[in-house]
Amino acid sequence: MIKSVGQSISAAIEATRLREGTKTRASSASSSTTASSSASSASPASRMAAEGAPVDMDRIAAIKAAIASGNYPVNPSAIAERMVALDLPVAG
Repeated sequence: MIKSVGQSISAAIEATRLREGTKTRASSASSSTTASSSASSASPASRMAAEGAPVDMDRIAAIKAAIASGNYPVNPSAIAERMVALDLPVAG
């Protein structure tokens, strides 16, 4: 099933909250010695992967507010062009 934009954003926000909560619990449970030794042995790529994608919560809130108020600009032509470029099936 395809999720609506609002559902996708809500899911992303919830995933970020869960990830942040896990980081907080994990960091408080481990000792500073263990944390420093594991941080020095981890590659930058693995640290970035563990942190997840950066999320601009202010931007997300602004987009959600614009969608809710009906002021979010939608360009159907651009959406259609990108769907065709991605070779997605177009309902119609």
